[in-house]
Amino acid sequence: MLTIQGLGVSYGAIRALQGVSIEVPEGGIVTLIGGNGAGKSTTLRTVSGLIRPQAGTITYCGERIDGMAPHRIVQRGLCHVPEGRMVFANLSVRENLAMGAYLVRDQAAVRREREFVFGMFPRLAEREKQLAGTLSGGEQQMLSIGRALMSMPRFLMLDEPSLGIAPLLVKSIFARIREINETRRITILLVEQNANLALEIASHGFVLESGQVILQDDSAVLRADPRVRSAYLGG
Repeated sequence: MLTIQGLGVSYGAIRALQGVSIEVPEGGIVTLIGGNGAGKSTTLRTVSGLIRPQAGTITYCGERIDGMAPHRIVQRGLCHVPEGRMVFANLSVRENLAMGAYLVRDQAAVRREREFVFGMFPRLAEREKQLAGTLSGGEQQMLSIGRALMSMPRFLMLDEPSLGIAPLLVKSIFARIREINETRRITILLVEQNANLALEIASHGFVLESGQVILQDDSAVLRADPRVRSAYLGG
């Protein structure tokens, strides 16, 4: 569904990505793991059109999207949940969800998706009129994912969904991510520093280091790999 070939991105003289190639099959969950500065978030931001690559191609559903405007990419069903949640702090939960549906013209579909989000994340329904900036970190993460779902995506990119969230809520959010994949058949590309959690729900993983893919395999194989265990899984 998504094919990245030889992706190169630089920030001035700093080479953030060097020849990155990744494939994500339709209906699957694929994860990118690696340390800080490995290029994980840069990869997602380039796919979503926020960064223009200097080299390589990005093909989504058979169409080249590298260089395409971000809103055009969203129109094609590819949506990005950014690191740090980035909710609209001065808008209510309901208004944030409405912003996620700004490209959806069918109001019945908007209502249907909102009810789906509230069913997936009941805390959001309880706080529907509350300002997003007053929510806890975990609730804001739920809202960020819910806002993305309002665009009715076929492909969802999630950047560090566990960052800064209490462990109990992290497990709940990851259970919902798996549920979104299984019930809606939404393909997911997951960036996550908690490699144990990421490899637990993904079928395939790519390990990035210094802007390059150094390993890729089925998740079970990566979890057993001594290099991955030593560097990312706590031995």
